[in-house]
Amino acid sequence: MLERMQIVICGGESCQNYKSLELKDAIENMIEEKKLSDDIIVHATGCFGLCEKGPIIAIYPDEVFYEHVKLKDIQEIIESHVINQIVVERLKIQDPITQKRLKGFRQFDIFRKQKRITLRNCGVISPLKIEEYIAHDGYFGLSKALFDMTPIEVVEEIKTSGLRGRGGGGFPTGLKWEFAQKQKSDVKYVICNADEGDPGAFMDRAVLEGDPHSILEAMAICGYAIGAKQGYIYVRAEYPVAIERLNHAIKQAYEFGLLGKNILNSSFDFDIELRLGSGAFVCGEETALIASIEGNRGMPRLKPPFPAVSGLWGKPTNVNNVETFANVPVIMVKGASWFNKIGTKDSPGTKVFALGGKIKNTGLIEVPMGTTLREVVYDIGGGIPNRKKLKAIQTGGPSGGCITADSIDTPIDFDTLKKLGSMMGSGGMIIMDEDNCMVDAARFYLDFTVDESCGKCTPCREGTKRMLDILNRICEGGGTMEDLDKLEALAHMVQETSLCGLGQTAPNPVISTLKHFKDEYLAHVVDKTCPAGVCRELTNFYITDQCVGCTKCAVNCPVGAITGWPNTIHKLDLNLCIRCGACKQACPVGAIVTKKPIEEVLNHG
Repeated sequence: MLERMQIVICGGESCQNYKSLELKDAIENMIEEKKLSDDIIVHATGCFGLCEKGPIIAIYPDEVFYEHVKLKDIQEIIESHVINQIVVERLKIQDPITQKRLKGFRQFDIFRKQKRITLRNCGVISPLKIEEYIAHDGYFGLSKALFDMTPIEVVEEIKTSGLRGRGGGGFPTGLKWEFAQKQKSDVKYVICNADEGDPGAFMDRAVLEGDPHSILEAMAICGYAIGAKQGYIYVRAEYPVAIERLNHAIKQAYEFGLLGKNILNSSFDFDIELRLGSGAFVCGEETALIASIEGNRGMPRLKPPFPAVSGLWGKPTNVNNVETFANVPVIMVKGASWFNKIGTKDSPGTKVFALGGKIKNTGLIEVPMGTTLREVVYDIGGGIPNRKKLKAIQTGGPSGGCITADSIDTPIDFDTLKKLGSMMGSGGMIIMDEDNCMVDAARFYLDFTVDESCGKCTPCREGTKRMLDILNRICEGGGTMEDLDKLEALAHMVQETSLCGLGQTAPNPVISTLKHFKDEYLAHVVDKTCPAGVCRELTNFYITDQCVGCTKCAVNCPVGAITGWPNTIHKLDLNLCIRCGACKQACPVGAIVTKKPIEEVLNHG
């Protein structure tokens, strides 16, 4: 029996932080009280992608979406919309670009340049119901592989599609499968790398939470193709919701005969187990991940041999990340020729990005390869808030680099980003404006990789630490021109001699900022000032004649360094100022700056 109405609550991590699951409980309780349980189903789904609008509630079949829903709004939604069929206009979702209130979020301008393949089911189906996944072509790809294709044909289909690994390196997925398939071994393994560790990245988590069956199906297809009967999903323990939904999906798949012995009466056997990681960033590297599953310390080893030849417990092993696997069932159902017409010739398909930083529309986006950075930042992201200027786009997480605003018309694919000194990475995209200090940004990412280095090789263990020491010295006002030379030399040495991808790419943020923002480094070293006003020891604050005398700066100053009467221009005593920036944040008219006003320069030099 079909329910008369469905109420869907976004169960993504961001919305959960805004208590979306409490909203779900409140809706269920109210529906129970009003004896509507037989006509209405309530469930949480995966991430809708519009994180700044959460919590989001959708009502079907009306396809009405409500944003920023609070507990106090639940009664109105139930009584007005559910019972009386009157939409609550004040809560209806608003297009972040046009500011119009729309019926459904797929009418948004920001979705016109997106194409959802990886995220096709996120925010659409209940991740707890295998029936809904099957109703959206779920497990049809596995059935097609088992009954209509040989393992060699499956590998050829993935090769023809042109799918490249979405974990960062962009290695051709079909070629990887072929290497594992050709190995002669009685035991082989399939591993899903769900150890998403980049700061600001949450793409894989959204797929695991919103569409877990797509990963199980893809792993089974891969197992059939390469001759493996056992799969492992290596997921970080910090993803409790993903773990819960994966376990639930695995249990359902066994119950439906889609995992285990004799799948769909095909004589193919395949089992999947979870392995929890403790959050080591280096375990995103496949040989370190394999070591962790084996019960050893997560440290990379020299390659070759590659895992396809000698991987888990010395057996041929195929490792792909979550996003790569999520594309496989669609390719099997719709065909390689359908997939490779999307995107670019050398980078077919789409890419999911976690869009964050100084951008109006934060959240998950999925765009065809070849989409320009300008389209992402302005047409999808809505541009930079507060009329600020775009300074840089950081892609690839701590392994990536910073791209300047001059390159904003660059099409996004594996090769073009690499040419710009960055990389695709797993898909984090951080937007920076004029208030970001690029020296501090490089320091932030390097600090992360220093903490996450496994310590096995000297270039990464010692080299990154020495680079961080130099950056700290520069940001604290003790840097010299010699430090800049040492920093650049160290960066290239670490890049060229480190054992694994973590060390080899760790210098990228430093190298790219030195290349594109050398003037900021020189300002820190020569002028002993931070142009963006971020590095505390190098920042002075000044009150300009734009001050309207609102007194907010004085009220928020923790040390009483600001004085002045209401409606008069205030004064700041630099001898008392502790450079905390509270005054600048509090000023409603932008009258507090970090560069000395031209009048003071003319009058006092």
